[in-house]
Amino acid sequence: MSTTAQHAPSPALIFETLNAYQRSGALHAAIELDLFTAIAEGNTTARTIAARIQASVRGTRLLCDYLTVIGFLLKQRDDYSLTPASAAFLDRKSPAYVGSASKFLGSTQQFQDIAAIVRKGGTVMGQEGMLSEEHPLWVEFARSMAPLTTVASQLIADLTGAKDGAKWKVLDIAAGHGIFGITIAKNNPNAEIVAVDWAPVLAVADENATKAGVTDHFRKIPGSAFEVDFGTGYDLVLITNFLHHFDIATNEGLLSKIHAAMAPGGRAVTVEFIPNEDRVSPPQDASFSLIMLGATAHGDAYTFAEYDRMFQNAGFSRNELIQLAPSPQRVIVSYK
Repeated sequence: MSTTAQHAPSPALIFETLNAYQRSGALHAAIELDLFTAIAEGNTTARTIAARIQASVRGTRLLCDYLTVIGFLLKQRDDYSLTPASAAFLDRKSPAYVGSASKFLGSTQQFQDIAAIVRKGGTVMGQEGMLSEEHPLWVEFARSMAPLTTVASQLIADLTGAKDGAKWKVLDIAAGHGIFGITIAKNNPNAEIVAVDWAPVLAVADENATKAGVTDHFRKIPGSAFEVDFGTGYDLVLITNFLHHFDIATNEGLLSKIHAAMAPGGRAVTVEFIPNEDRVSPPQDASFSLIMLGATAHGDAYTFAEYDRMFQNAGFSRNELIQLAPSPQRVIVSYK
């Protein structure tokens, strides 16, 4: 082979990316069909899997082969098995099952015309997109995404020292499913959790608090975080995956309001996708900015330097950036 041919550019990445919808489509289908659970139950051939999920043998075989190609299954002769990750997170009977997130993450309406989004510089789904008042999407988010936060919420509880049992008043901003605050309460029986979100979403958080047995120290403030009265005296404020929806000025206004509601020496814990200063690494954090472009009018994946300025402008004394390993997200701890 000539040197020229060896170094010629390849169109492989182009074709892989244009066909990338097939990967997500196959995974959504497998979750809907409960294919991973079927294999975990001992159905290992296309025929037995097909019988369990009530699908055609041909369709099942082709889907299983494709899932093997992209890394969700293993295959030996005619038998399929789960990878360790698929067994942990995609078997419905696993305590770490996250397949319910498929419903929320499978919503692609806001990304049907990315060229139009780029031309406009923000969502084309109405003035506020998914942030319109009491958008039903957030109830779906609260119900389907809670399992994905199990690990991160416990890491936050450990990071903040919840198990020390100090008497805390905790404000959970845009609480959604409520898992972050609920996990604090499970680790610290002396913590009072105050969850803020729209009323239909808080109904889901209330269900989760009941299941966790923490309703005695879990209360709700229904409404927009920008409008409701938080009260005062909070030792800890949780701001989880919320600030990326808004522009910098809006965030600074909210952070000033949060700062005023905090007790002296209080901490704010912000969980976010935070790219490096180059804005293209790490990949998951950096690529989140496109989601904000399509889903919001002014949101972004902000760097730590930008968050540091926002918090300082809101009155916070200092901010620390912490990697929330093994979660892909990062945490900013801000001190009053």
